[in-house]
Amino acid sequence: MKVLAIDCAASLCAACVYDAAAGRELGRSVLDLGKGHAEHLMAVIAEALTGGATDYAELGAIAVSVGPGSFTGLRVGVSTARGLALALKIPAIGVTTLEALAAEAAAAFPSRAVLAALDAGREEIHAALYDKALGLTYGPAVIALPEATALAMESSAVLAGTAAVQIAASSGLACDIGPRTATADILTYARLAAARGEGERPKPLYLRGADAKPQAGFILSRQQN
Repeated sequence: MKVLAIDCAASLCAACVYDAAAGRELGRSVLDLGKGHAEHLMAVIAEALTGGATDYAELGAIAVSVGPGSFTGLRVGVSTARGLALALKIPAIGVTTLEALAAEAAAAFPSRAVLAALDAGREEIHAALYDKALGLTYGPAVIALPEATALAMESSAVLAGTAAVQIAASSGLACDIGPRTATADILTYARLAAARGEGERPKPLYLRGADAKPQAGFILSRQQN
């Protein structure tokens, strides 16, 4: 199965074609735009398809980053993925930026818990905690720096995302840090979507400050939805 992956969650407008059976990327196109995803996404997709010697009819699924991230970028990416999936009669599969960043951190630091955390401004952090098998144990949620630091310290987690350095400094410990970016490589989204398979239709993940926050001495095995 060939998967087209799309990411507009941050400043990048990215697409790639992934051959799940062969386990290899066939083509990609990535622009660092900041803004203007809607104007460029279809051209980026076309370039990735051309680079992968693939046309739309050969695709078996569409993968898309669903956030958290840029409000406008997420709307563009998710609506495009859903529109293509509907037209091609194939599934659209959503992958969060936090799980994609966690997967990259886990590849660099195997068998470790991972805290994926993005600086959301206004002294807020978008965070999700994953166990050694990349199972979700907390979040995604909006928390403050002290709560994020507590999560990292109690779980001895590898840190990933734009808030990783901030959390490490707050802990006062020598923390292991994976990717420090706002989004993962586009190939990571394709691989995760191919491994997951079809599920609910993707929708943008928008987190609010009113989301539940972890209590002191939280239990790692308790999963928050």
